Amino acid sequence: MSDVIIGREKEIETIGGMLFSDRPEFLTVYGRRRIGKTFLIKNIMRQRKDIIFFHVTGMKDGSFKEQIRHFTDEIGNIFYDGARLESKKNWAETFLLLTDAIKRIRDKNKPIVLFFDEFPWMATKKSKLLQTLDHYWNHRWSDDKRIKLIICGSSSSWIVDKIVNNKGGLHNRITQNIRIEPFNLKETKDYLISRGINLKHNHIIQLYMVTGGVPYYLSHIKKGLSASQAISTLAFSKDSLLLKEFNNLYTSLFENAEGYIDLIRIIYKKRHGISQPEIIEKSKYFSKGGRITKKLQELEEAGFIISYVPYQHKKKGICYRLIDEYTVFYFYWIESVRAKLKKIDLGTSYWEMLQKQPSWKSWSGYAFEALCFKHLTQIRNALHISADAMIDSWRYSPRGEEKEGAQIDLLFDRNDDAITLCEIKYTNEPFTIDKNIASTIERKAKVFKEQTRTKKQLFWAVISANGMKKTTYTEKLIVAVLVGEDLFKS
Repeated sequence: MSDVIIGREKEIETIGGMLFSDRPEFLTVYGRRRIGKTFLIKNIMRQRKDIIFFHVTGMKDGSFKEQIRHFTDEIGNIFYDGARLESKKNWAETFLLLTDAIKRIRDKNKPIVLFFDEFPWMATKKSKLLQTLDHYWNHRWSDDKRIKLIICGSSSSWIVDKIVNNKGGLHNRITQNIRIEPFNLKETKDYLISRGINLKHNHIIQLYMVTGGVPYYLSHIKKGLSASQAISTLAFSKDSLLLKEFNNLYTSLFENAEGYIDLIRIIYKKRHGISQPEIIEKSKYFSKGGRITKKLQELEEAGFIISYVPYQHKKKGICYRLIDEYTVFYFYWIESVRAKLKKIDLGTSYWEMLQKQPSWKSWSGYAFEALCFKHLTQIRNALHISADAMIDSWRYSPRGEEKEGAQIDLLFDRNDDAITLCEIKYTNEPFTIDKNIASTIERKAKVFKEQTRTKKQLFWAVISANGMKKTTYTEKLIVAVLVGEDLFKS
């Protein structure tokens, strides 16, 4: 990966302010695997020569003794010129060793950053690490203004539950909280440019529909490749990155990952959203609503899904929608050829061949919708809609066969007595509204009015990755068109 930090302006400002505040600081940093949490912290600290930076990373599946040995080794490296220190019996003694090392620093104004990376991996069963952290922060470290503690982890739900929302001694002790998100399209473009990769917007959109703006995946794109060539290399070469990543991703974030994958698969099969009762009914691993609610919250905290209450459907409760582009891509294209990819390359022409299949249209529409839900601010700004407008989607599924259903991909319920309905389309060529599509759009508006009983003015907007061709129907129905370039704006 490039050493240049792309985006993350707010995060950099927060961390910079924390470093030289006149009080001890307790910062949590979390976000999904491969998102660049460690990269961000290390590069900020690397630029500072006026701090002491103690960085230790939890060991995935490491034993209690291995975690303590590794932690102790880092104390020796940072505070005792690499000396090999005796490993302690428990975390209390190990944190005492760290505290004594901090006391040896004579400069009373020099910030001492304690960066505990992948902290959930350190917290092995019965280790009492969390209780020890509680004690040392409240009774030792929070009295020293030099100490800036950073707790970091890919398991967002663990960090939020155990640290941020801690009900015990750590309650309300967090002074700063940062959630690291995937890159948006602009940041993805900037990142690629920083690595000498200059691609047109439609190529970057295609890459985003596969990678979801995850920096680590983007770091494997090579200069001189088109989007199709890069996707072929990332996904359809022998033992490819995106083949191996799926199980690594979920097992690194969740214990008993099979259950979470089962929930994800259920949600995936309902492109426009699925209700919690439906998920409970279909789940093979969880039968109780409370347990599933917790698991779904964890999946949402990790950024894989979003929860929402469909427009005017409050009585029907919460629905869930999959928005992780990589997971959608894996289910659509990689899983079915998994066995082959472990043995052979499928070739650079394989992805081009898939693009000619009917299922490619279904996937690209699914993936582009997920992309749009991550760029709602850009869409709202392009439509000149105020920030207080309610953002939602809507679906009508009639019980009888005498009526047709209708789906609104995205809507903005505005405070100026109007609603903007959005049609999201991904096509390789400019989207064209012909007679049939125009009829469908008009029917959707009619059903929406009938079922919601809204008296507000309805406006139609189209979000099309590659623009829209003007027709007589366009002039009649559409008041605004967003193209791919609009999604790249800040």
